[in-house]
Amino acid sequence: MQIMNAIGISASGMHAQGDRLRVISENIANADTAATAPGEDPYRRKTVLFKNVLDKEMGADIVKTGAIAEDMKMPFRLKFMPDHPGADENGYVKLPNINTLVEVMDMREAQRSYEANLGMIEIAKSMLGRTLDLLRG
Repeated sequence: MQIMNAIGISASGMHAQGDRLRVISENIANADTAATAPGEDPYRRKTVLFKNVLDKEMGADIVKTGAIAEDMKMPFRLKFMPDHPGADENGYVKLPNINTLVEVMDMREAQRSYEANLGMIEIAKSMLGRTLDLLRG
């Protein structure tokens, strides 16, 4: 039944966006964690990669969470804190490569995608209910 497939596809999107929100939360929680020793790297920002997977039962492509990768492109931030145990010989401490503004924007996008998938489930559910009403009457 096509309507049930629509619900399944939307549910997979909601699950993937939930995973994305979890990773974004982890990034925000670790945004200010500094390296604990000179030369040591702090927490590195993580990103979620999605992939299309054929669901043979539905006969449709659904979205799944792929790898959770570390952001190797963005450099670490440096902050002058000469008294910190993780400071280098110049007094700088490495901080995570996380921009909380970017994380908040990603969180909003994930939230909107989650809500869009939820809206599709509600529409499919309504269509299914109307179809059943037509068949009864």
